[in-house]
Amino acid sequence: MSARIIDGKHLARRLRGRFRERVMALATRGVVPGLAVILVGDSPASQVYVANKVKACEESGVRSFMHRFPADVAETELLDRIAAFNLDAAMHGILVQLPLPPQVDVRRVLESIVVDKDVDGFHLYNVGALVVGNSIFPPCTPYGVQLLLETTGIDVAGKNVVVVGASNIVGKPMALMLLQKEATVTICHAKTRDLARHTIDADILVVAAGKPGLIKEEMVKEGAIVIDVGINRLPDGRIVGDVDFDVVRERASWITPVPGGVGPMTVTMLIENTLRSAERFANGEAFHPPQPFWQVPAR
Repeated sequence: MSARIIDGKHLARRLRGRFRERVMALATRGVVPGLAVILVGDSPASQVYVANKVKACEESGVRSFMHRFPADVAETELLDRIAAFNLDAAMHGILVQLPLPPQVDVRRVLESIVVDKDVDGFHLYNVGALVVGNSIFPPCTPYGVQLLLETTGIDVAGKNVVVVGASNIVGKPMALMLLQKEATVTICHAKTRDLARHTIDADILVVAAGKPGLIKEEMVKEGAIVIDVGINRLPDGRIVGDVDFDVVRERASWITPVPGGVGPMTVTMLIENTLRSAERFANGEAFHPPQPFWQVPAR
């Protein structure tokens, strides 16, 4: 029997419908949620991702403010723009689209965003808070995956979970979030020997490796839940994931498609975090941890 499809588009539509109610509730308090989006360079992929995020804002009633920089932008100019957004009361979230050009220190840029507006969940404070299960803004893709898993009705506690891919954006935070749910988590990466030996034991398999068709049928346990985070464009223009979908779906019990699985949820959780930020500001709950050393003025 083929696996049941975990429909990210459907869940995203449901959540965005509820977002409108939260936006209207904030409006009664004089607050209009705002998201600042910074795009550097003219990468076609980045432009598509940003366009999808701006569209999601419009559908949810969140104002978006786009600021574009050329690919040769100086790091100081980028940091100055972020500093201005940090002080702007109309901005409740700040998103810097990655990747950034080589002359820019990505970590320095991400750390320059105040925690209260770090709706991507990349600030060291939010990343560190994942360890104790108290992040203000969970990273959007792992957050979306967590909600997709909940739609299956299966409790992850005690389950063997294998995360393929150890990136700071998906793999590592995903493992931490599942660990908080009391799953037994294994992380595999580029140096893992005999990948199939690990994946075949997974009750839940989350794949975020960026390699089309990496996971084959024989690498998946019968009845496993398979979450495919990968988005890869093939030479013929097709978009596929990291999982060989057509064959793996015959072994899995649940599986996400690509496209239409994790992708819509990533954008939706960005809006969720922006709304949460606006609600925190409206409730006077903003918190600013100490500045990184490079932002503290010299005496």
